[in-house]
Amino acid sequence: MTDHDQQPSTSVPPRLLIGKSHNGENATAQRLAMNRTGSFEWDVRTGTVDMDDAGLLVFGLDPQTFDSRAETVLDRLEQSERTRLEMAIDEAVKSGRSSYSVHFQVPLDDGRDQWTHIQARILRSDDGQAHRVIGVVQDATAEVTHSAFVLDLEKRRQRQTSIVERTTSALSRAVTVDDVTAALTGPGGLARLGADGLSLGLVENTTLSVIALSGDSVEAIDALGDAGLDRRFPLADTVLSGRPRFLTSASALTHRYPVLTPYADRLKFRAAAYLPLVAQARSLGTLALFYRENTSFNADERNLCLGLAAIVAQSLQRAKLFDEEREFATGLQSAMLPRRIQEIEGGEIAVRYHAAWSGRQVGGDWYDVIALPKNRFGIVVGDVQGHDTHAAAIMGQLRIALRAYAGEGHPPSTVLARASRFLAELDTDRFATCTYAQVDLASGTVRVVRAGHFGPLIRHMDGRVGSPQVRGGLPLGISTDFGDEEFPETRLDLVPGETLVLYTDGLVEEPGTDIDSGVQALINEVSAGPAGAQALADHLSDQLWERWGSGDDVALLVLRRSPDPGSPRAPRLHQYIHQADPEGLSDARTIVRQALTDWEMAELADDAELVTGELLVNVLLHTEGGAVLTLEVLPEPVRRVRLSVQDRSSAWPRRRSPGETATSGRGLLLLDAVATRWGIEPRGEGKAVWCEIGPSVPPVATPPPAAKQV
Repeated sequence: MTDHDQQPSTSVPPRLLIGKSHNGENATAQRLAMNRTGSFEWDVRTGTVDMDDAGLLVFGLDPQTFDSRAETVLDRLEQSERTRLEMAIDEAVKSGRSSYSVHFQVPLDDGRDQWTHIQARILRSDDGQAHRVIGVVQDATAEVTHSAFVLDLEKRRQRQTSIVERTTSALSRAVTVDDVTAALTGPGGLARLGADGLSLGLVENTTLSVIALSGDSVEAIDALGDAGLDRRFPLADTVLSGRPRFLTSASALTHRYPVLTPYADRLKFRAAAYLPLVAQARSLGTLALFYRENTSFNADERNLCLGLAAIVAQSLQRAKLFDEEREFATGLQSAMLPRRIQEIEGGEIAVRYHAAWSGRQVGGDWYDVIALPKNRFGIVVGDVQGHDTHAAAIMGQLRIALRAYAGEGHPPSTVLARASRFLAELDTDRFATCTYAQVDLASGTVRVVRAGHFGPLIRHMDGRVGSPQVRGGLPLGISTDFGDEEFPETRLDLVPGETLVLYTDGLVEEPGTDIDSGVQALINEVSAGPAGAQALADHLSDQLWERWGSGDDVALLVLRRSPDPGSPRAPRLHQYIHQADPEGLSDARTIVRQALTDWEMAELADDAELVTGELLVNVLLHTEGGAVLTLEVLPEPVRRVRLSVQDRSSAWPRRRSPGETATSGRGLLLLDAVATRWGIEPRGEGKAVWCEIGPSVPPVATPPPAAKQV
């Protein structure tokens, strides 16, 4: 107890405070005895105490046998209480204070501990030395007990307030029904509710489904969670009656619901509260709370349980409305996306769309695959500004318009210009970004245009991932408003076995980091992922969309041109070398050497690597685009290597006669020296320079003429 520096009461004359009753019938002594309050006088120098009968009774001492020694009084106390009392008195005397007040416990003969209070005044001589102490001793058990009760009551009320505040705070952040159940059953959920177990049943149409379980509960027992709206079970009974059930023991539970009797020995709790969840006069379900300790469910505890049920009911109603609205919006968006993607000849296409997990993140992301004349097709991935049903509706209109413009056979730049004009004419104050490409898998030609969107990624046969420089224009809608409908076209070459990846920003936006980090993470996963289009699309969804927290929706399109490995005796590889890739030439030489080693033709690797460098340098220096390198084995009649470099230039190389100091012009001379034979062939919009390296084909022997018969 805390000591208080207080003056003793002076309402009682000092003579009565310290006077000892000799006959025991003194009126003042009787009054003090009835109040369990007595007085004492202590001579500090001699150590004697003069205490009235009431005071002696407080200490449990017999007035007839008391020897007036202070030691006799102190001997009544337990050692810890005696030490605390002596320390309080000693500190008051030595510090020069004029009074002291202290609470301590006195053991009684009946085994109880009595709280006792002494309030005393210290009398000092002229030199400041304490020589006498007079005071009052009182049985303070009732006072302290009442104080402890008040403190306990306040503590319980603070705990109840804390439960309500923490539960309200957790549920205020819950948006969906899944969020509500996670707040109730996740880490700290039971602690917030002040319970040891929980069951949550939700009414859907005419059925009752248990959607959340945690800790100890009846419904956690097998076969009891699917009881439905059977009134023999407590969850359903609470829903149907609309009244709470407070059960203070497991036996009370089984008595009220006999169907639970066979499971009585499996019930680990001692009390349960079944609470109806009602919002706007509509029954939503039941919340059941379970407690391991004995719980009487007094008025405050019942009000707390009912308050928690009201909070959960409101959160569930809000969450159900949100889920219904979100389901409608996502259904609208899904209905506007292609239901199936056509199969393509010479390749494989995989598409994925993922709606955001949090908030009303229904957006305008879309993908499409469009059939075009001459066995070509268009692919597009785009994103309309905003995350609402309006964005989804605009996306549907824009997708249909872009599909119509592409189907009319317009070049990619015209398709985006018309789509931009269409969006501007909708007068929605929304813009859209997209990447559109026309693909011809027979030749591997890909014509790409961008409108404020990410460019494509290309995964090469060896697993490297390139990010080709694709020129772009302004976003759709904005470009028309600014009078700038220029969408420059970039040509890419997709060689057999290579993969093209188009995506929206939800796949690369990691919260708290810049977009470049997300793009690099995507590049790493494209490189590390499986080769097939479907498998790669699943890999990217698993590794990136879920990793970033799925705060945005995602559209993803993966196109792979079918590989052309040749045959076991005549293997073949293709590699695209981009003009802007400084490491492409070195990589191509390495790939050629490794391939010939794998094909057990390492003796030709030096010549093939030399010719590869010469042909590629000629293309990269003297044309305006990249090159496609093809390396294959010609098995018959003698195994040789055929190496071809294709470009888009129609200008053929010319043979020159370089001087001794010339730094170029020896490429064709080198071909003459190294290759068994070589040539140049027209290839659509460009040409291909080819050569064969290896043993010469032996001439076919002409059989000698048959001998003339005589």
